[in-house]
Amino acid sequence: MHTLPQEIEVWYIIPAIRRDMAVCFSREHKISYDNIASMMGLTKAAISQYIAGKRVERIKIHPKVLEEIKMSCNRVVKNKSTVIKEISKILDIIKRKKLHCEECGGMIEGVLHDCKEIKIPEVA
Repeated sequence: MHTLPQEIEVWYIIPAIRRDMAVCFSREHKISYDNIASMMGLTKAAISQYIAGKRVERIKIHPKVLEEIKMSCNRVVKNKSTVIKEISKILDIIKRKKLHCEECGGMIEGVLHDCKEIKIPEVA
């Protein structure tokens, strides 16, 4: 089975970035779940699940990306950017610097090869 890199981004990477942004907004900036949901264009329930670790719990973001996520959250909180712009920037950084999936060691740029932890759904 071959999976497009964009499918990996949509199914795994973007949700993991959203999770870490939600955690940052909540813990670092003390923003309510309602306000985080509004900022991110998600439901309060989704934010609660991200923060509680019930969504994308097995995907571990590279430490360098986590630092970028913190800086992105600061820009959003200071009204210097939006969540959508920051997620796009983070995805570009992951691709440009070829940062890998911490779970499987595979490259995010392209198919995650030999990943034993991430089950990629079949594409019709």
